Amino acid sequence: MNSVKKAIYPGSFDPVTKGHLDVIARACGVFDHVVIAVANNQNKDPLFTIEERIDLVQNAVADTGLADRLEVKPLDGLLVDFAKEEGIHAVIRGLRAISDFEFEFQLALMNRSLAPKIETIFLMPTEEFTYLSSSIVKEVARLGGDVSAFVPPATREALTKRFASPS
Repeated sequence: MNSVKKAIYPGSFDPVTKGHLDVIARACGVFDHVVIAVANNQNKDPLFTIEERIDLVQNAVADTGLADRLEVKPLDGLLVDFAKEEGIHAVIRGLRAISDFEFEFQLALMNRSLAPKIETIFLMPTEEFTYLSSSIVKEVARLGGDVSAFVPPATREALTKRFASPS
């Protein structure tokens, strides 16, 4: 019996970047189905609401040719509980640089202690996106820089609109 290999790719995606899309494409090379879990992290002050971030991710993956293998869902609570509810045993995490590793390693170990059957898989984006982060993209956009090389078109438009509006 062949079962579908599923994974979860969690993140705040505030906003979704081409680096995220690269990791999503890589995850689809390993797994049959990937749930993109958009986190509602109370410790962060997101630029976009969770609904806006879900819409931006859905829009970004719509043209990838992988949309039928992807699902975008909100994540509120423990990742391992969400994974269990979804029947998924693999978590995808993106690693851009050595500086990401320590934090990601700690998260993976905590998740393993909470749910030993859930594995964390680290994927690296292509070299052109290793420096890219949502925080850097937001700062460039806030200062009026062109972010079109770093984010999908709808995300660029949303950033431009958000920063053009008075706070």
